[in-house]
This record gives sequence, structure tokens and C-alpha cells, in this order.
Amino acid sequence: MGEHDISQDAANLDVREFSKKLLTDLRALEHMLEHGLVESGVQRIGAEQELFIVDSNWRPATNNLDVLAKINDPHFTTELGKFNLEFNLDAFDLTSDCLSRMEKQLEELLANARSGAEAAGSRILLTGILPTLEKTDLTLDNMTPMPRYFRLNEAMTRLRGRAYDLRIKGRDELVLQHDNVMLEACNASFQVHFQVSPERFPLRYNTAQAVTAPVLAVATNSPLLFGRQLWRETRIALFQQSVDTRAPTAHLREMSPRVSFGKSWVEKSALEIFQEDVARFRVILSADIDEDPFDALASGTAPTLRALCLHNGTIYRWNRPCYGISHGKPHLRIENRVLPSGPTPLDEMANAAFWFGLVAGMGEEYGDISQKMSFDDAHENFVKAARLGLGAQFDWPGRPAVAARDLILEDLLPLASEGLAHLGIDPAEARRYLEVIEQRTRSQRTASQWLVDSHIAMSKTAGRAESLTALTAATYHRQNTGQPVHEWDIAQPSEAGDPKKHYRRVEQIMVTDLFTVNQDDLIDIAAYVMDWKHIRHVPVEDDDHRLVGLVTHWSLLRLLGGSVPSGTGKSTSVGEIMHRDLITVRPEASTVEAIRLMRKHRISCLPVVAEDDRLVGIITEFDFMGIAGQLLDEFLADTEQENDT
Repeated sequence: MGEHDISQDAANLDVREFSKKLLTDLRALEHMLEHGLVESGVQRIGAEQELFIVDSNWRPATNNLDVLAKINDPHFTTELGKFNLEFNLDAFDLTSDCLSRMEKQLEELLANARSGAEAAGSRILLTGILPTLEKTDLTLDNMTPMPRYFRLNEAMTRLRGRAYDLRIKGRDELVLQHDNVMLEACNASFQVHFQVSPERFPLRYNTAQAVTAPVLAVATNSPLLFGRQLWRETRIALFQQSVDTRAPTAHLREMSPRVSFGKSWVEKSALEIFQEDVARFRVILSADIDEDPFDALASGTAPTLRALCLHNGTIYRWNRPCYGISHGKPHLRIENRVLPSGPTPLDEMANAAFWFGLVAGMGEEYGDISQKMSFDDAHENFVKAARLGLGAQFDWPGRPAVAARDLILEDLLPLASEGLAHLGIDPAEARRYLEVIEQRTRSQRTASQWLVDSHIAMSKTAGRAESLTALTAATYHRQNTGQPVHEWDIAQPSEAGDPKKHYRRVEQIMVTDLFTVNQDDLIDIAAYVMDWKHIRHVPVEDDDHRLVGLVTHWSLLRLLGGSVPSGTGKSTSVGEIMHRDLITVRPEASTVEAIRLMRKHRISCLPVVAEDDRLVGIITEFDFMGIAGQLLDEFLADTEQENDT
């Protein structure tokens, strides 16, 4: 978990002084590795669990500090968003029953989280991306009020110098801008740690990199963002772009993102990664640090290397090297940041066991993977897995263009079983977790596939907000049964509950697939668009997509004298007849407020604009007629049922 002891005045600290501490820590680590002062021969595992908090309407609940106070357990801490929580599991020595003991503590801490959330009037959900999150939830008002987070946002935004661009294309496409790092809060992970000996670090780390793709392919759980179907594990693209401080640069200039898979295999030691990250990435968080690591070593104490750890916490490699201290002894571990949160603790532990087993088993079977596989293939496999899940094809040693499903079933599950046995895991325990992976692979029912199947099925009868709410509610209820995801039934619209709550905010009902014109366009274009698409309002945008006017069917009728659109006979521009004095509404406004505005001003349409006046949607009287019809159907059905009883 990230360090929170960051001063509000961190921006005024001497970054050069901190950088000196950072370089001293690097030299100290190099000295410790050269002289065998880092723990060897001991293997431990651990994990960090990230969570979402939701309210009774299955929307994000911004009360993490209240929930933390109710839980009152040092394992728990905050995360970036007020609707996020995180807890740290203890480190477990690799023994025959360590996986089941880890799962038991995971269940216990999750039960504590649920009790605390319930006491605070909310619920806990394990999922990679919360389906009901909206862009309007990602404001600085919803950032956890702790110095580390605001300092991080200020530093990254300053480095970037402009808004963050998000562009992800899957079945749908999402293109948007955001002015802060809160997009990162859309992600929740189950981050797994594996302590390794320094001398085996290169072999283990390279193996971890190689097996990341197939492990991710079978673990995907985040296909939806803002109602759009994107990658099977959209978290991968979202996280990289949400904290990307790179700006457009001169032609051919290469710059590395702070979230990355890396650029090459490790050759000699973990020090290579730490050195590269100091060389490539500027310090963005600093703190007053009194420790001299060489003084600590001279006194026989393990140095905390706090400057190095703080800087490392702002570099988000998907497999990240970590330095830590256990029982007074320094150690190295690999942190796997790829696995999503959820959908159940059993599924999470199965993903972790598969990864642990492959990291051990691949090394025994293949030896130095860097001599059998190119780094570019490992990286490309990772991207394919994130995009396509079990539908991906991998380039694998001895098996070019092999389907992910075939590779897992035929090669990797046996290897993982051997690897867990090599680690001393009880065979029955290993079998329990790997059978979950096997059944999930054979059925091809990953959590992402369940979400996609459910979403598509509901889209035929349910609106966007109702469908996303039903997905969230269904995930919660099935999750609490403990059944692994491959056994889940698809979600049903009825699981969304009271239909009235799906129409409470403008963003839940507005139309976002818009036909617009520019004020310099020929008015005939607007007329034909209305005729072709059977609409009565066409918004007018400028080149920056800011709303500047509105063309209505009444304005056209006045111009054309009531004739069917067939050309005006002269080159009239949109700007000559458009309405300029517009009544608009924000996406986060209540539907009731929108209705009152339309009644008050006697208008049949409300353009929806963001804070920067950019057009994001539109609502019309016809949208409300559709909602009224749906609610009337529900009301009459309830009335008939009451009469029958």
C-alpha cells in the first residue's frame, strides 16, 4: 500500500535533496545485494485487495472514511477515490497449506469490510471496474482527502501540462478527456506478492513477465467502462492512460509511460529495474527523510530505503519489484499488479495460485525464459490477453500462434501443478484452485464473458442505466454465495430493483449518440438530418465541440414555409436561424430538475453540457414519454397484482 505520510507542503520541499536520498538508497541496495545482506532462501506470498463501496442504489458510495472508522482494523487503508478501499493481507511463508490460509484471511477481512460498510449504510463489491461509475463521479470532490492523493494529482497534471486523453477501442469505442487522475479510481485490483531470493530474482521476474499474458487471459473481469464494451480487461488500457504524464513530443522521440510492462528482460539483478526507473522518471512525490541507510547497515539494522520505496510507488510496472523488511530482514519480492479484483475470493485465489505455480513451474521446465522467448512476444501477448481474454492467440516457445485456451489446458495447467508441487503446496489444495482455472477455461466463462453475455442479453429489454445497475447488483449477490464465476447464471433486468432509480439523473437517460451541425453549415444539411433521422432538434457545435446553438423543426418550418425539406433555394447557413439563447442542463443534474426547466421555459429539448460547455448529450420530451410509459406499465402491473390478491 502506498505511503500516506506526505506533507501538504510537499510541493515546496527540496526535490534535489530528496533525489540525493534516492540515489543513496540505490547505492545502499547495490551494496546489500553485493554483500548478501538481502534475505535469501525464504519464500513468502501476500496480497493487497482493492474494493468498491456502493450504496443502496448500487451507485458508488463516497464514504470510505466512515467505513474505515467502522472497520477499525490496521489491515485496511484508503485508496484514491472516496468509493474505494484497500486492505493488506499478512505475509505467509510458503508452506503446504499457505494458499488456504491466505484465502481464509481474505474471507475474514472481506467479512470485516462488509460489516463496516453495512454499519455505514453501504455495501462492498469486488470487481475490476464498477459498472455504475459515471464520469461525473470522477471529480476532485470524490478524491480521498489525504495529502498523498492531491499531491500526486498536482504533480502528474503539472508534468502532463494538459487534460488526460482516454482512447480505448473494443467492440465500442470510448474517447474522452478528463482534467485529473481520478480515472485511476475506476480500477480495482487483487495485487499478489511473491518474495524471491536475490540470486533467483532475474529468473523469477522474467518468468513472471512471460506468464502474465495467459494468467490475465483467464482472469479478465473488466470489459465495461461507462457502459461501453471495450477490452476484456479494460483496466490495463485505462490505468496506463489515466496516469500518463507524456505529452506529444518531437517526431520519433520515445518516452516511457509510468504504467508499463517494461522494455526488456532483466539480466543480472533487480537493481537494473530500480536504476532504470530512477533514470527515466522524474520525482513527483517527496518527503523529509532522516535515515542514512549506510548508518543503519553499520548498526546492524535493515534500512527502510524510504526514498526508493516512495519513488517506486509512483512507477506502476505491471510486474513491479518491491523492497521490504520482514522480521527485521530486508527482502525482494515481485508484485503482480495485473489481476483484477473479484469476482469472488475463490476466483482470486485460483488466479493467484495459477500465477505462483507458473512462476515456479516455468522456471523448472524452460530454464531461462529470456533465451527461449523474445521480450517483444511477451509484451505483445500481454496486450492481446488484455484486449481479447481467452480469445487471444499467443506466440509461445515451440507453439507459435497458439490459442490461449489450448495453451492453458494443454501446457500451462500441468506446469502450474508441477510448480505448486515444487513450492511444497499440498496436492489437494493445488488441485482445488487449478480446477477453478480449468473449468473457467473449458467453459470460457470468465468474469468478463459473464458480464458481456449478461449486458448483451439485457440490452434487448433494458435501458443503459437499468442494465448496468442489474450487472452490479447481480455481481454482488452471486459474489456473496462464494460460487466461482464460471457457475453463475447471467444477470436479469429485474435484479436492478426499483425502476424509478434508473431515471433519477440526466446522465442516466440522455442520448449521447448525437447528430450535430456547425453554424457555418448549409441549413439544408440540418433539415435533411431531421428528415432522415426523424428528430426535431439538431445541436450546433463549434470546432471544439462547445454548444453554440440549436436548430429546431419550428425554425425550419418558419424558414421553409412548412414545405418538406428539399432545399431552400438559397445558401442559408445554420448560424442564421439557430437559437442562441439556450437553456441547458448538466449530466449530474436530477431528472426532476430537467423536467422543471422544460416546463418553466416551455421547451421540448434540453442540451446536456459538461462544465466546459462541451456538448455531451441531449434529452427531449420523447425521452420522458418513453420513461413515463415504462413506469406506467410497472404501476399497472403492480395494481393488477394487488387486485388479484
